[in-house]
Amino acid sequence: MILDDFLVRAALGGTGVALAAAPLGCFVVWRRMAYFGDATAHAAILGVALSLVLSTSLFAGVLTVSLLMALAVSVLSGRGYAMDTLLGVMAHSALAFGLVAVSFVSGVRIDLMGYLVGDILAVSRTDLAIIWGGALLVLALLAYRWSALLTATLNPDLAHAAGLDPKREQLVLTLCLAMVVAVAIKVVGVLLIAALLIIPAATARPFSRTPERMALVAAAIGILSANGGLAAAYRLDTPTGPTIVCLATLLFLAASLVGHHRGRAAASRAPSPR
Repeated sequence: MILDDFLVRAALGGTGVALAAAPLGCFVVWRRMAYFGDATAHAAILGVALSLVLSTSLFAGVLTVSLLMALAVSVLSGRGYAMDTLLGVMAHSALAFGLVAVSFVSGVRIDLMGYLVGDILAVSRTDLAIIWGGALLVLALLAYRWSALLTATLNPDLAHAAGLDPKREQLVLTLCLAMVVAVAIKVVGVLLIAALLIIPAATARPFSRTPERMALVAAAIGILSANGGLAAAYRLDTPTGPTIVCLATLLFLAASLVGHHRGRAAASRAPSPR
């Protein structure tokens, strides 16, 4: 069977995560929610500990805790604390409590580094089913609410006028974010999930004139980063999750240089004022 090859399973897992993270990452960039995604991802370690203690599915534990973290941030925001302060406190607290909770789990061998930076080479068939099931669900939900999400993101007042509830759309994004964190933990780990959300979307921005094009370009960049990083890590014998993010960062730098060059060229072609 072709899925018996661990590199094929790793490539399929990385591709599934990239497909789910790319369009969601565009909304994270547009809404300036980068730290929000980071806080949700950090809570995943606490979900890992709880799933081990309760002997439940890792996916279910991480999804539940990530969703609770995202909802808690949404509820507490605007209640006397600046958003960046609140997210900073909750992100680092969740990670610290998760690491402490993991240390109390006895009788189970835990690969903590695998959860922190990912272990894509250990993706199993069951993991693939979870990754692709979650990715397809996220894509379906985003496609179903795409127009409403865009309107609520670009102009909340216009969303209200159109009969939309921006808070409901925020909850849709929260649910999608928690699900992406849950499926991505095996591939890039909790410390790098936010990078896989943000960097491909930021890289696609200079090459996109429409939101839909930005989502598609971000997906292509994410898939290239996942598979290119996997190949580079295999050849160079480096950690796979960080290598994927490193390649995504190099693509972002290249895109920034191209965008800067295009801007200067356009400025030089513009007619000078008389």
